[in-house]
This record gives sequence, structure tokens and C-alpha cells, in this order.
Amino acid sequence: MSVAQPLVLVAAGGTGGHLFPAEALALALRERGIRVVLATDSRVAALSGEFPASEIVAIPAATPSGRSPLARAAAVATLGRGFAAALAAVRRLNPAVAVGFGGYPTVPPILAAQMLRVPTLLHEQNAVMGRANAFLARAASVVATGFAEVRGVPDRARARRVHTGNPVRPAVLAAAAAPYPEISATSPLELLAFGGSQGARIMSEVVPEAVARLPAPLRARLTVVQQARSEDLDRVQSLYGAAGLAAFAAAPFFKDLPAKMAAAHLVVARSGASTVAELAVIGRPAILVPLPGSLDQDQAANAAVLGAVGAAFPRPQTAFTPDRLAADLGDLLGDPGRLAAAAAAARGAGIPDAAERLAALVVETAVAAAR
Repeated sequence: MSVAQPLVLVAAGGTGGHLFPAEALALALRERGIRVVLATDSRVAALSGEFPASEIVAIPAATPSGRSPLARAAAVATLGRGFAAALAAVRRLNPAVAVGFGGYPTVPPILAAQMLRVPTLLHEQNAVMGRANAFLARAASVVATGFAEVRGVPDRARARRVHTGNPVRPAVLAAAAAPYPEISATSPLELLAFGGSQGARIMSEVVPEAVARLPAPLRARLTVVQQARSEDLDRVQSLYGAAGLAAFAAAPFFKDLPAKMAAAHLVVARSGASTVAELAVIGRPAILVPLPGSLDQDQAANAAVLGAVGAAFPRPQTAFTPDRLAADLGDLLGDPGRLAAAAAAARGAGIPDAAERLAALVVETAVAAAR
């Protein structure tokens, strides 16, 4: 990167699904001696304290969706204030390149960078391009994608698309070193269930009831680790206790989730882009329940990618019932060969060096613009 003091502006915010790959890229850039500044939604800036950036810039942002015209107007006004703040920040920082990870919090800083003729790179984590990225892609220098095929990329941006994969955190790469746990006819079995902030309720409602319906010999071998919201925790623990499980753990949050993925024989989860990428890199089979109600159905598309190669078993939420899940668990946990094959297929779909690929593309973008 032919600049005196290399600096990359990374714009991400809103959810871990955007922040986790941004964090992985920032670490890869830092290893190359490149300074990173994070621009993020002012509402979550306080949660980004561990992000590997030399500076965190809080930019006002909001999502202009919903049925209320008043709320949409307020969101647009907030984005306008964010754009003004982003213009000032980009002028001050003068980055060699700006990288956006999707979501409306990235619109003000990336749009400001484009207006000031700073080269911009977008990363789309999902198998369907999000609306913010689709809006910004037309003027982006490069569009990097987490999946090989992504629906919704504007025609004008397709020629500038590069498949890098979804960057994963170092904890995921460390967990990926663990081989898939062997299964014998009598060995213990571990089930991991989680759903993130938007998906934990359905997991708490369905998974314990399904486990209680399993045959007693299978339950006797089973350990369940489950993410559950604080308000659901007592009920979940009570259900597992009543089901006679010898071992279970339930908590609202697990700091070591990648390690828990690696220890699992089977995972039940939503299919956000980061979850799908981490399952693939670690190499674990999963029953995936896409979050319903999304206009773009991005989680359904993500799940379908792993499902197509036999690495996961997608289930629409309408079919995610205790009886159906109990049948799925019985079939899968009772067929070690099928689980091992799905684990191998998942690992085959993973891109563990995605952060390095994306970092190299960021450098190439900056160098090309400086010529």
C-alpha cells in the first residue's frame, strides 16, 4: 500500500454478524502494519471496546424501515446527521480505502468516502445482498462476497465482484484445529443449541421439549449446551432436569462459543452468515432454522448453501416443532456415519483464510487507486 501511513477505515455495526468479520479483517490488516479506524453506529460504539482499531468513530445511524412514515422520516434524518459526521471524519482521517460490512450504520461513512473519492470495498456476508450494500455497490471499487453465488448484486457491480469468503475470528480458527468428535455405540453425545439475540426464544421453546421426547437410552448419553435468554433460563433448566439429562448447561451468552461448537456432535442454530461461516470452518453438522420474516430471506439462502453440499439440514421455522426436531435428533444422533460425513462436508465448504484473502484485496484496492 503506497501511502506514508497506511490507514483503512472499516465501517461496521449493528450486530455481531457485521462486527465479527470486520474484527477478523482488522486483525489481518494490523498484522500487515496497517492502521485501522472503526466507524460504527453510535449506539453500539461502547460495545466495540475490544475491536482491534486505533480509533473508534461513532456515527449516528438508523434503519429506515417499518410501517410508520414518522419513524422512517426520523431514520432518514438520523442518517443525514450521520453523513455530515462521516464527511468530517473521512476528511480528517484521509484513509487509503474504506471497507463497509453492510447494514445501515455503514451507509454514512461509505457514502461519504465515495463522495470524497476514497476507494471503497464492500463485503457482503450473506447469500443475498443486503439493501444497504446494494445501495452502495454501484459506486464501490470492489464487492467482496462471503458466498460464491450472491443474489441481488446490482448489474453495474457484478464485474467488480470477488469471492473471498467470510472472515472468522481467531477463536474460530483455534477451534477448527479440533477434529470431529468420534462416536461409538455407547459414547457420550453433545448437542449445542443457540440462536442469537433474535433467535433464542424459539430455541428455548422447542429444543428442551424435543430432547424430552427422545428415547431414554439416547437421552442418557446426551449432554446439551444451550443459549437461552435470561427470562427463559429457569424454564429451560427445569425442562432438562425433568427430562433426566445427566449433563446440561444453559446460559444467556457463551464467550467461548467457537470452542463449544468444536465440542459438539450436532448443532441447532439460526443461519446468520457468521454462524454458517464458523460452522463450515470448524466443520460441524447443523440443523439450521433460518430467521423468518426477513424481506430478503438471507438466512434461508445461507442455510441452503450448506444444505446443498450435505453439511447442514435446513428446517423452516414452521416445521421446527418439538416432534419434528425429536425425529431429526433421533435420526441424526443415531447415525454416526451420516454426522461424520456432514462434518466433513461442512469443513470442505469452509474458507479459513478468508480474512487474509480480504486483507489482500483491500491492499490491492488501495494500491490500484494510488497509481
